[in-house]
Amino acid sequence: MTYQPVLPLGGYTGWRVLQRTLDRQEANFNKSAPVQRATDYFKANIAKAKTAADLVGDRRLLEVALGAFGLSEDINSKAFLRKVLEGGTLNSASLANKLSDKRYAAFAKAFGYGDGGARTGLSTFPDTIISRYRAESFEQAVGEQDNNLRLALNLKDSLAETAASTTNTNAQWYYLMGNTPLRSVFETALGLPSTLSAVDVDKQLAAFKSRSEAVFGTSKLSDFTDATRQEKLIRLFLVRSEMQTSAATPAAMALSLLSRS
Repeated sequence: MTYQPVLPLGGYTGWRVLQRTLDRQEANFNKSAPVQRATDYFKANIAKAKTAADLVGDRRLLEVALGAFGLSEDINSKAFLRKVLEGGTLNSASLANKLSDKRYAAFAKAFGYGDGGARTGLSTFPDTIISRYRAESFEQAVGEQDNNLRLALNLKDSLAETAASTTNTNAQWYYLMGNTPLRSVFETALGLPSTLSAVDVDKQLAAFKSRSEAVFGTSKLSDFTDATRQEKLIRLFLVRSEMQTSAATPAAMALSLLSRS
């Protein structure tokens, strides 16, 4: 049985509790039998996956590979995944680069099938993917109880990847806008509507940058790798998420109607 994270509270208070117990909880989760079996198999067999077809043809390997990038829901989309992997990321016209969700590009780049050859035989490769898989799986387990805490946990690594993707500020924002979990955190923390995605992409960029400057004093995403600014972002995200949830309860709606009468 997989270890279930202990989350006695939600919101920002719950986040602070989770941070204090995180190392112990992650260690217990990683030692659970299902996680141990999955990672042991991956480490022993991933070098055999010399092609994209090999990887998608081994469900146990694929489960860890996809889980490491938060793409577990695609486990049965073998033809699609093979095309993503074989196209790689070096060609701007490749499928991975065309998809708005940048997790696919990260997935294709990590395995390297379409970028000069498989990286699966490298000595450091199994541990790199396993580390990501453990972190993502723990976040998923947290998300099954509280998805907002899952998004907060995902933030640090996602911001680091965004900052590393390019040094161009606008390009970093475009990368964020294509990363659904990361975008959700920023939209909520900045008080932007979820319907923003329906407008022109350049107008979305302007909205994100102007609100970020107003709320955090910077429009540079690379500045959010700073721990203090990152914690403020998480606090705003969780507080505003709770406010949105409270506003949607029957009691809150009834109070709102009475206040207008």
